[in-house]
Amino acid sequence: MAEAIPYEEYEEYEERDQLWVDEPVGTPRLPDPVRNAAVRAVIIVSVTMVLGMVAVLCTLAGSWFAFPALLTSVVSTVAATWGVLDVWVTRQVWNQRNGVISSPSSAARRLRRERRRQRRSQRAQARGRPARTVMSEA
Repeated sequence: MAEAIPYEEYEEYEERDQLWVDEPVGTPRLPDPVRNAAVRAVIIVSVTMVLGMVAVLCTLAGSWFAFPALLTSVVSTVAATWGVLDVWVTRQVWNQRNGVISSPSSAARRLRRERRRQRRSQRAQARGRPARTVMSEA
């Protein structure tokens, strides 16, 4: 049996042993259009699953509602597929429009330039010529 905590020690106990501790999330939040599409898709898929269960249960019960429920669940399955594809397309469009700019960074250019100079100097030394020096950094 748990031991009772005196009132004076309660606040100290509460601060020390928290049940919920917030930790920073490792992945960034989805962009708004992508999140909206994902929420739509989850709602449509969940309604589709409920309609499928209604169709199965009505079929097992021999109800007249089995056939309309089956047709509705088939149409809902098409809509759910459309919703999931909408999430994928929206995500791709968002990444293409607002994603990472795919131009080489100055650090990458500098590294390539240094490697090029090293290769040129190695080839020049192999031929027996002195390596060219760069006058100014562009």
